[in-house]
Amino acid sequence: MSEVIGAAAGKVWAFLHENGPSSPSKIEKETGVSKNDLQRAIGWLAKEDKLLFEVNGRTETISLK
Repeated sequence: MSEVIGAAAGKVWAFLHENGPSSPSKIEKETGVSKNDLQRAIGWLAKEDKLLFEVNGRTETISLK
């Protein structure tokens, strides 16, 4: 399972590196990572202190530090 999460985290990191701040739904749609794996990947990257989270009203964006 950790290999799947690690691969998903790599896809998420690469997407954010190329596209900048994005919503979780956009990341899911554009990367093809399932919702559950996306949540795990975000957790992985957050634990490694590689992400910034911003909330404006009901919109959340995630970006790389």
